[in-house]
Amino acid sequence: MSATVRLTMAQALVHYLAAQRIRDEEGHTVPLFGGVFAIFGHGNVAGLGEALYQQRDALPTYRAHNEQAMANAAIAYAKAHMRRRMMAVTTSIGPGATNLVTSAALAHVNRLPVLLLPGDIFVSRAPDPVLQQLEDFGDGTASVNDCLRPVSRYFDRIVKPEQLLTALPRAMRVLTDPALCGPVTLALPQDVQAEAFDWPENFFAERIHHIREQPPSTEDIAEATMALRAAKRPVLIAGGGALYANASETLRAFVDKHGVPVAETQAGKGALAWDHPLQLGPAGVCGSTAANALLADADVVVAVGTRLQDFTTGSNALYANARIITLNVNGYDTLKGGGVEIQGDAKLGLQSLSDALGQWQSDRSWQQHAAEQARQWSNIVTRITGQRELPNGTLPYDGEIIGAVQRSAAASARDDIVVCAAGTLPAELEKLWRTSTPGGYHMEYGYSCMGYEIAGGLGVKMAKPDREVIVMLGDGSYLMLNAEIATSVMLGHKLIVIVLDNGGYGCINRLQQACGGAPFNNMFDDCLQGGEGMPKIDFAAHARAMGASAEHVNSIAELELALLRARASKHTYLISIDTDHRRTTEEGGCWWEVAVPEVSERDAVLKARRQYDIAKQQQRPAAATGKTDGN
Repeated sequence: MSATVRLTMAQALVHYLAAQRIRDEEGHTVPLFGGVFAIFGHGNVAGLGEALYQQRDALPTYRAHNEQAMANAAIAYAKAHMRRRMMAVTTSIGPGATNLVTSAALAHVNRLPVLLLPGDIFVSRAPDPVLQQLEDFGDGTASVNDCLRPVSRYFDRIVKPEQLLTALPRAMRVLTDPALCGPVTLALPQDVQAEAFDWPENFFAERIHHIREQPPSTEDIAEATMALRAAKRPVLIAGGGALYANASETLRAFVDKHGVPVAETQAGKGALAWDHPLQLGPAGVCGSTAANALLADADVVVAVGTRLQDFTTGSNALYANARIITLNVNGYDTLKGGGVEIQGDAKLGLQSLSDALGQWQSDRSWQQHAAEQARQWSNIVTRITGQRELPNGTLPYDGEIIGAVQRSAAASARDDIVVCAAGTLPAELEKLWRTSTPGGYHMEYGYSCMGYEIAGGLGVKMAKPDREVIVMLGDGSYLMLNAEIATSVMLGHKLIVIVLDNGGYGCINRLQQACGGAPFNNMFDDCLQGGEGMPKIDFAAHARAMGASAEHVNSIAELELALLRARASKHTYLISIDTDHRRTTEEGGCWWEVAVPEVSERDAVLKARRQYDIAKQQQRPAAATGKTDGN
């Protein structure tokens, strides 16, 4: 009979997590979990709190200020580690648990691992109902944690301690499997957390997890090879899967050998260095002139590790006539585009495809055309980001500020990581930010979650403490979720935070008007206000109140000097600057489907609807498959 150890359910959970190991990007064996973010309440403080205290040296516990923010930080930590390390998050039952729903959706959409451990109501029902308990009149087993079911890749409620014996291995499989990867929720009733059980000692033995690199089938590679050999004008789109599979070198070798130009997604930016001759820049709605021109003319598109969401495909209108080859570890994603499917790891898939292609290359004229378009786009980026002097009274816009930050990075000779998530900045950064390093560009744009930026920056800094982490965000995102500035100061994880204040939700204001709408309820000037009006918000003063150093600047020149001070600072430093919400980078981009009303009293809306109907005719039919008939 095997030896046992008597522990509470919570103690067993924490002990198990502390024993999990993985090999990181450099091949070193390290803890799988970098720690646990916790905000304690009556649903988790006694059981899980005591267990975490006992294991605080092996599994650090970090205190935060908002449950959604700490979960976002944990997700960013995993993304910065290319999904090879992760964190757990615990909350009380009630609002602490429901604050996790947005973050769980964010992780689910982006295929990123995070372990959520919300407290739950009493299984015994002895003190029923308890504080914060949701009472479902038709289901006595329901709690608010059931909100997390549809946004979790794996959900379990532990109603007996011994259920961990099966639930935890299943959770680890989902968290470490590239095809299944996403959020896991283990709901932990507070009375069960405190119950003891005699656990097999070998359950807590150290285990080294391995990321499964799934090879593609020979049949998939053969079909893709035939499609590519017939192509004259191929383009490859690099998505986040290329980074998570550590396929950057393999991608570069594929491009060099076969002469296939590369466009990139938000998640895939950095997979191929910005200055590679066949690097076209971003694809789609936030895309470059080069990428979108070649994609519109492509006869075959090779989609590597991308979900092919609408911003990448131009709502399925950008390259509607091209045949699509999808290489993805997730079979669900290979179906998108209705073309040739290669299910497998991005690195192994590119290697196999390259071997099968032999010495095949795309047409030399196509390569030359791509290289020329790439050079022209690079010149556009240099011109926009190099703008330093503006006419008197002219506010800078995002592109000019990005240029100042990029120059600061070059001058410091530091390998910066830029972090962003929502608003106009993702479009501008995807077009204009230059990175040669996988992971140097950290964008959460699958869920485009306002408020991710500062918390995400904290998670990135915890993952990469030796890198300068620069968080860029708008005033709307800052006001939505900023408390983790205080956490970054408390933990000694320095961030440089740049707030671009355009006086409201400038991005959606422009979209509203592009759809024929009147400016309404987005900018402070266009929303209902009391007699005093909207106050002028002092973001620098607010950041200083949370322990950061901060200043407001009035020009690009002042910003560049402030960045020198921020880099010299040993703790978090915020810089705010007023920006023009009307100006954006005009070059690049393509149509994006946003439904326009068929009926309106406004002529501008009806005109926008007519343009919308015309644009929809360019979309790839939903039923199109492009599959071969086997001949």
